[in-house]
Amino acid sequence: MKRPIFALIFLGMAASVFAQQAGPRGGGRGQAPQPPPLFFKETWKEAPGNVPVTQAFVVNPDLQLNIYGAGKEDFGVTSEGNMPHIWTGLCASSCALTLSHKDSFVDLTGKAKIRWYTKTSGFHEVRPVLKLADGTWLIGDHVDANTFDYHESEFYPAEVHWLKLDMPKVQTKGTLLDKVDLSKVDAVGFADLTPGSGHGTGGYSDVAWIEVYGKPVKRDAATPSN
Repeated sequence: MKRPIFALIFLGMAASVFAQQAGPRGGGRGQAPQPPPLFFKETWKEAPGNVPVTQAFVVNPDLQLNIYGAGKEDFGVTSEGNMPHIWTGLCASSCALTLSHKDSFVDLTGKAKIRWYTKTSGFHEVRPVLKLADGTWLIGDHVDANTFDYHESEFYPAEVHWLKLDMPKVQTKGTLLDKVDLSKVDAVGFADLTPGSGHGTGGYSDVAWIEVYGKPVKRDAATPSN
């Protein structure tokens, strides 16, 4: 007759242990951290044909455009295909384009990410480029090369392997870096390390829009971006 009593006691103890392990639902404890906010997005303004890209084609009024490379005057913006986009077909050498927020650096550590909408031709590749607050330039081993059509992709800069970049030549330097501090990034953009082949389908990269997700870090008024 004692067995049912022992069974009830055992079940009660098991339920108590399970409740302690499960912990309270909801509340602040144990919740996943919120993803970083959208820091900026750029979609480019409509262009009359294919023309050299300038600050006038930047939609976001808080962003400063910079372009680099021996053929940077040939960095184009076009609305061909019913979508404004940057085009590297006339870049005479490797070239890069970056955007800086006028008021803030951006923290690209942790789950911070970059999303963009790209298309390429030939063996061209779109790679991320960063300028750190101390002036160091970096280029990443992440590549997007979508020759069939535009493709939306995203990646975490914290997972990318980085090389130093010689600017304004847009040339890689040294070997992959073991550690990079991405807590204060001055500029974000992309590079095409292969010279363009001109009009047609020979070789180029297209970047239609770019989004950067990360925490803003107030820019020191004494160190403006350039």
